[in-house]
Amino acid sequence: MAQSGTQDAGAPEPGSLTTDVLIIGAGPTGLMLAACLQRLGVRYLLADRKHGPTRESRALALQARSLEIYDQLGLVQRVLGQAAIAPAIVPGFRDKPFATFSFGTLGKGVTPYPGIYVLEQSRNERLLVEALEERGGSVLWGHGLSAVEQHERGVTAHLEMDDGGVQRVETRFLVGADGASSAVRELSGIPFDGVTNPATFYVADARGVTGLVDDAVNLRFSAGDFLLAFPQGAVGHHRLIGVVRTPAGEAVTEEETRRTLAREFGVDYRDSSWFSTSRVHHRVAGRFRSGSVFLAGDAAHVHSPVGAQGMNTGLQDAHNLACALADVVHGGAGDQRLDGYEAERRPVALRLVGTTDRVFAAVTADSALARTFRATFLPRLAPVLGGVLPRLARGAKLFEYVSQTRVHYWMGPDARRRAKGRRGRLVGRRLAWNEDNFAVLRGMDWQLHVYGAADEQALERMHRESGLPVHHFALVRNPRLAGGLAVLVRPDAFVVDARPLPASVADWASHARKGQTRDVG
Repeated sequence: MAQSGTQDAGAPEPGSLTTDVLIIGAGPTGLMLAACLQRLGVRYLLADRKHGPTRESRALALQARSLEIYDQLGLVQRVLGQAAIAPAIVPGFRDKPFATFSFGTLGKGVTPYPGIYVLEQSRNERLLVEALEERGGSVLWGHGLSAVEQHERGVTAHLEMDDGGVQRVETRFLVGADGASSAVRELSGIPFDGVTNPATFYVADARGVTGLVDDAVNLRFSAGDFLLAFPQGAVGHHRLIGVVRTPAGEAVTEEETRRTLAREFGVDYRDSSWFSTSRVHHRVAGRFRSGSVFLAGDAAHVHSPVGAQGMNTGLQDAHNLACALADVVHGGAGDQRLDGYEAERRPVALRLVGTTDRVFAAVTADSALARTFRATFLPRLAPVLGGVLPRLARGAKLFEYVSQTRVHYWMGPDARRRAKGRRGRLVGRRLAWNEDNFAVLRGMDWQLHVYGAADEQALERMHRESGLPVHHFALVRNPRLAGGLAVLVRPDAFVVDARPLPASVADWASHARKGQTRDVG
């Protein structure tokens, strides 16, 4: 029977495996964590009860921020070579589209990857497994977690194998990336609170689809239903997501779903490779860290598929945590750096779950008022909004939220007070894109950026004072980076501090070594 607990531990037992980080769960989050750790030179073991990557498509889309992370790992060209790009979203009422929002227009100047990139979960997993194996890594398939024991040196974990044997692993840190039913979370006694939406939704990977704009994300409403459809590359191949109203206790069938699609939206399809129904859960773990144990991805938070945020949030959890762990293992950073993972990523999950919960509740509401609004006012308001939104600043902000490039970490107790002004637009945020400043982020190291005019002697002094790589960008294309600025950037591409030139950066050396996540100016 599975066990957990805390005990003293001496030297590793003979036959035990030892590592810096043991990752349980080889889905997208666990694989991304392993890939980042491998890139950062941190020892890891990755184990999963499954016998290989997921076969079902499941999560579907990659947002811009995830593409930026793949770029840091040198894998973005593989993603782009396999992904279908949805360059726009087309909302509509029943069978009538009423606007087209171009991601390229909304995301102009924000990221090198505007758009939604359709690359299903199974293909993300295979891509990451192949990359790990090319660089000498592997996955312990058929190894399920059965016991966790925390002690002063880290964690002792027991992995059950298919033949009934048990592999003991001594690890400094344990990460649960093992999904919504996480064994790591349960064995560590971490609560997973939240709510379940009363509606039942369906997901279908449909072929030969008619009635949709083929090369875009389609969002349709009717008085009683909604449909969200993602293109999947081949003509007429779409992922369809929606809700079917059935009497209480009656199962949602594919036949009923097809009748609803035809009646409400004029959409039909030839056949499907996958059809599934489920209830939507909105839950967040009570803690993302418990001593030497961490949670990431669906083990830490689950929510509705509206907005295609789930897999992306897990990938970014992994990226953030890998960089924190590397700062500790190799950089000598203290416990504060590890506390930063929960302090930064849990608020992101809470906001995301709260937002998707409200949106999903709104679009699935079946009250008379909700039906009246969707039937009477939405068809009149939406075309007007469609013409105005792309020209509004809020249109760009909406893209930043959906693309997950607008994430903000409150770094330190004075962060909110300092949030206004130029520093506030940079510190605690992912580095603003300047069109030429993302290539150097592939180093995945602490680095110093200088924007605007600067003489070579000043740059050399900054390098000597900080001991960090210094990158100079004379031409400032992004107004958030206004010239005459020195910026301290973490390995995960988030800005820790920014100072006007001429700047003394002597203290940034110890700041980077400690890997702290607080303001130092």
